[in-house]
Amino acid sequence: MPGVTNFRSIHTHGFVRVGAGTPAASAGDVAANAAGILALARQADGQGVDLLVLPELALSSYAIDDLHLQDALLDRVEAELAAIVAASADLRPVLLIGAPVRRNGRLYNTAVAVARGRILGVVPKSFLPNYREYYEKRWFAAGEGLHGLEMELCGQSVPFGPDLIFAAADLPDFVFHAEICEDYWAPLPPSTAGAMAGALILCNLSASNIIIGKARDRALLAAAQSMRAVAAYCYSASGPGESTTDLAWDGQAMIHELGTVLAESSRFGMDPELIAADVDVSRLRLERMRMGTFNDCAAANGHPETYFRTIAFRHQPDFADVGLRRPVARFPFVPADRAQLDADCYEAFNIQVEGLAKRFTATHGKTMVIGISGGLDSTHALIVAAKACDRLGLPRTTILGYTMPGFATGEETKGNAWALMKALGITAAEIDIRPAARQMLGDMGHPFAGGEPVYDITFENVQAGLRTDYLFRLANQNEGFVVGTGDLSELGLGWCTYGVGDHMSHYGVNAGVPKTLIQYLIRWCVATDQFDAATDEVLTAILGTEISPELVPADESGAIQSTESKVGPYELNDFFLHHVIRLGLKPSKIAFLAWHAWKDVDAGPWPAGFPAELRNSYSLATIRHWLEKFLFRFFTISQFKRSAIPNGPKVSGGGALSPRGDWRAPSDGNAKVWLDELAAALDGVEA
Repeated sequence: MPGVTNFRSIHTHGFVRVGAGTPAASAGDVAANAAGILALARQADGQGVDLLVLPELALSSYAIDDLHLQDALLDRVEAELAAIVAASADLRPVLLIGAPVRRNGRLYNTAVAVARGRILGVVPKSFLPNYREYYEKRWFAAGEGLHGLEMELCGQSVPFGPDLIFAAADLPDFVFHAEICEDYWAPLPPSTAGAMAGALILCNLSASNIIIGKARDRALLAAAQSMRAVAAYCYSASGPGESTTDLAWDGQAMIHELGTVLAESSRFGMDPELIAADVDVSRLRLERMRMGTFNDCAAANGHPETYFRTIAFRHQPDFADVGLRRPVARFPFVPADRAQLDADCYEAFNIQVEGLAKRFTATHGKTMVIGISGGLDSTHALIVAAKACDRLGLPRTTILGYTMPGFATGEETKGNAWALMKALGITAAEIDIRPAARQMLGDMGHPFAGGEPVYDITFENVQAGLRTDYLFRLANQNEGFVVGTGDLSELGLGWCTYGVGDHMSHYGVNAGVPKTLIQYLIRWCVATDQFDAATDEVLTAILGTEISPELVPADESGAIQSTESKVGPYELNDFFLHHVIRLGLKPSKIAFLAWHAWKDVDAGPWPAGFPAELRNSYSLATIRHWLEKFLFRFFTISQFKRSAIPNGPKVSGGGALSPRGDWRAPSDGNAKVWLDELAAALDGVEA
């Protein structure tokens, strides 16, 4: 919101706190049900919840059968609803309350939206189950097709119908839709049209008795609907307290966003329960903007926004710091869950192997040429090439590996390079580039050739360029092609020598893999016995070495050139990269998320097997410093390199930087808009 400057507020960054409540139910004690609803509403208010979803028919009770048709009960429902509406005037959350509502000689199973002392609207259930244990058509009328109607309820004239979405006038992207239980079991749930009409939060008020396996089915439907509709999906079902004459209840509640569960209830508890999560509504809007199919589907279905009514309300957010209630991955490319990480590594590695194998057979070449430094990237490219040879039935001697020591090459990395080539059984050789580099520097009149310790970019790139030049000529000589080793992180930062340098190859096998994932891919190869014990030993040693371009000699203290001291920690840069290229988030929001992810080393899960001694935390000031560096490098000085990169497979849903695949941008752009936005948000904020 313009004028709002509280950096630490979730509302500043496009989040809405959504809650799902399971109050204590009863077998038709309306007053007790109302008290339970209000108790949860007050609890939600204290937790900063913006929207609270309650179960189907929570006010009357669900499993009371023909009692739904008793005027005494329905009168009491309206009286208690009026009391809840009055009490809501002092409560923060918008309430979605399940209640039976009379209109025009019919009874409807509805969701009543209540905010700040006002009934915003009444949404009737569209699809009534009347099979197996369900008899809803005995009591209720279906709401499908009842568009554009009004009704009187609790002394207010309010919109009525399934054609309603609700939007906060004072909090962007806080737009929600309600459907009821059976609606999302339909082939075309009403929430699909609601989403296409503009709702970003889809809500389901449910009773849904529990039987074996049904909780899994509900979760599957909620996750799928949130992904397909590019939305959040909040589900709340009746819990213990309902009549168990013939059925039982588990109180399942869950909140999903784009297929991922953000929060879920314990189920089968005897006490009321409230879950809450911060839904990233601005991300959902951005995702819909990016995904043209979403709008195409809306067009194919007659543009639902043209017949839905948007009910505006004033939410009155206070932009307080209420923390952040959602998981934020430190490593967006590396899942913390062990099983998911294993699956991701399996897919990533095999994508790379398949891509390289296909390209090699298409070239009709005889050899793969790779420069082996003993660092992470060339190591991973080499083991991908080795596996591609195995898959194609070719001897690993097909791979020509060259270690090319320069002025700053360390004995450890050189030794690891040789050990790895020998362990894998490839054709290995060494070319010392220093004589050629001295010749070139001398021809150029560079001070280093005269004995001066000048280690500038020319000094560095003479070495990087010579290595690549040798590789290409060796490929010519041996009827092969050059396998690129540079990774996604380096492309994002522009940390590669353009043209005749590590920027160029015949096929960039690592171009879709960030640095943080490459480390885990190598660990995965060791853990899953992709190679023999000798290879595993070398791979483990390489994982423990400092990341360095090894182009500048060690200083007087013996410290080697460190990449991360120059461009920043790769774990932060990969975090920034994901949120820029995949999500398109504002820098201030990226900083907010990075701060929550990295401020406390003991908070939140780490990827399985991540060494305790390498677990870092970062202050907001440090995050801002490196984010500014990243934005400048990414938007101002690096795009021309990405506009001319070789082919390489896209690996991660987090994105790729090929102009032919996943990222298109002007080579002469600049970072001013992004740097200005970050400064406006963070200047004056206590670090």
